[in-house]
This record gives sequence, C-alpha cells and structure tokens, in this order.
Amino acid sequence: MIQNIWAVGRNYAEHAKELGNEVPTEPMIFLKAGSTSSLAAKEIHMPSWTNELHHEVELALRFDDNLQIDEACIAIDITDRAKQNQLKSKGHPWTLAKSFKDSCPLSGFFPVNDLDELKNLELVLKVNGEVRQHGNTAQMIFSLEQLLDFVRLHFPVMPGDLLLTGTPSGVGPFKKGDILEAEIVSKAKHSWKVI
Repeated sequence: MIQNIWAVGRNYAEHAKELGNEVPTEPMIFLKAGSTSSLAAKEIHMPSWTNELHHEVELALRFDDNLQIDEACIAIDITDRAKQNQLKSKGHPWTLAKSFKDSCPLSGFFPVNDLDELKNLELVLKVNGEVRQHGNTAQMIFSLEQLLDFVRLHFPVMPGDLLLTGTPSGVGPFKKGDILEAEIVSKAKHSWKVI
C-alpha cells in the first residue's frame, strides 16, 4: 500500500527555468497523498473543476521494508497549473493543485537491483503521439542517493512509499480525450486515456 508520495520539485534545471523558478540548493520536497496513485490503470479522470491539467513525467522509486529501493516505475505528477500558480502567488500550499484523485498515475513496477541502473535512463512523454517531454535521469540536479538520504532524514518514510524524482522540461497541458504515453526507455512503458 502506498501511504505517502514524496515528490521532488525542480530537480531538472531546464524544468525550473521553463516555469521561471530558481534552481534549488537543496531538494525541494512536497507531499502527494498515496491515495492519489493508480497502478497500471488505463484511464486518467479529469476533475470536474478544470478543463486543463499539466503532465510531468517522472521516475518513481518504491521503498521496501528496509526503506531501500527495490522497485521503480513511471509516474506522472499531474498538476493543475493555473491553481498552482494562484496558490504560489498567495504563498499558500500547493495541495489542491497536486494531490487530487488520479493525480499520480503509475505504470507497472520493474525491479531495481542497484541504483546505478537508474542513472542514465531516458524519460519520454507523448500526448496524442507527439513527444512533449524527453529527458535523462543523468540531468538531475540532485542524485538519487542525495534524494533518498534527504527524504529518509527529514520525513517519516514508510515501507511502500514512493519517491518521485523530478521531471525534465517540456511540461504542458492535456485535456479530455487525449492519450498520454509515458516511457522509461528499456524499462517500462504505459499509456492512459484522459476521460
């Protein structure tokens, strides 16, 4: 069971720049409820209060019983960008923009024997067949080890929790009827229809 999703913001410099944000000097963590996740589902449900959400494709790591990493998957950190910008302008938390039902669709998990396996992986996100995001985990500002050490030190991480490791540049909108295809090349691939 996924209780918590520890998500890293601005871990790719180009993504920080595209949203007009400063590149952080330490990991910036926000929390998504574990109940926002859906494992290997075929659909993403658009909430009633918006007609547009933004996609953020990410490598997600799962903590085992010893709080080590034994599995990983593709995650899409779905964001209500207009709501997030509104909340940020007021200095308010992002929860409403980040932690709603179906806001963290996941592919199936694949095994991880060593973190080195994850340090040079291509991430690709397509909307209706058009490539929107294409990055590599080698471009992360903070390494996987740095992220894991930081999260385990500062937060009550539980077995089964996820760590979302940040998104490359190219985030953008999608709407009802769109098909999202996400891939971690050679590791996992999954698609969803937005309804």
